[in-house]
Amino acid sequence: MAPFCNLSRKARTFMRGVFLLAALISAASAGQAQDAAGNRGSTGAVKALPAAVDLAFGAFQRGYYMTAMREALKRLEAGSSDAAAMTLVGLLYHDGLGVRRDPVAAAKWYRLAADSGNREAEFALGLMQVQAEGIPLDIEAATLLFAAAAAQGHAGALYNLGIMAMDQQAATPDFTRAIQLFEKSAELGDPDAMNALGILFREGRGVAADPAKSTQWFSQAAWLDHLPAMVDYAIALFNGTGIAKNETTAARLFLKAAARNNPVAQNRMARLLATGHGMPRNMVEAMKWHLLARAAGLNDEWLDSQLATLTAPEQAATEAAVRAYVGR
Repeated sequence: MAPFCNLSRKARTFMRGVFLLAALISAASAGQAQDAAGNRGSTGAVKALPAAVDLAFGAFQRGYYMTAMREALKRLEAGSSDAAAMTLVGLLYHDGLGVRRDPVAAAKWYRLAADSGNREAEFALGLMQVQAEGIPLDIEAATLLFAAAAAQGHAGALYNLGIMAMDQQAATPDFTRAIQLFEKSAELGDPDAMNALGILFREGRGVAADPAKSTQWFSQAAWLDHLPAMVDYAIALFNGTGIAKNETTAARLFLKAAARNNPVAQNRMARLLATGHGMPRNMVEAMKWHLLARAAGLNDEWLDSQLATLTAPEQAATEAAVRAYVGR
């Protein structure tokens, strides 16, 4: 079975949630704020922000992290039980933005916000407990936090609960439950969940194998720029698995993934270019991708045999192409 995404990768979902949270809180803020001058990287101009903009989150989004911390703490020092501000402080400490990185302090602030029912804090604290980061490892507590966030429609929390349901160390991995959770997460637009569904439908885990549904899920995740799904979708397109065969589109997707240093895509590009499938034959480019994939640990004896047939000028051109790619 192909590997699924590690829980820690879902941290980016938290970042998306923070920006969404910023927009929601902005709608509840009153008055007109001005950006503080003198922030590092600022042009020095004092620009009036539209009414109902939250200054702390606005500063965070613009990269003014010290201002973000200061404004968030002002709200909390004023006696506010602002869970969103607590979550922002936790994020700044967790990532070391404008302050020294401090996972223990981050966990403290996330806990305060989570206790107030903030779904982003529940999710972030759950991730920290799974990874024993700043707090002791506690899978049971993390599961409860993910469940609380999932109940509020957090896509990343739903995805992580799905991963936990499939835990191979459990007595009975529940693939059916995992599919239900992944589907809910996918409905909220989570590409990791879409990719997971593609794998499960392809391999018939918890559901009857369905190549068409598998490819459909890979396609949706791929167009959301999910790299592993992009490769699987390209493979399905090239082979005509669950979708009409289209070598040209497959080659374009392989090229996109190869340029992002995916070894499987680099290997597939090497073979396509060496045989002229989906794009014109080009042995120099083919061997460039082969050498890059091989350097990443993906060996291919047939491509090695093709490499040995290159002329001296082609070998030199291939070496130059690899150097240009690595030094880009």
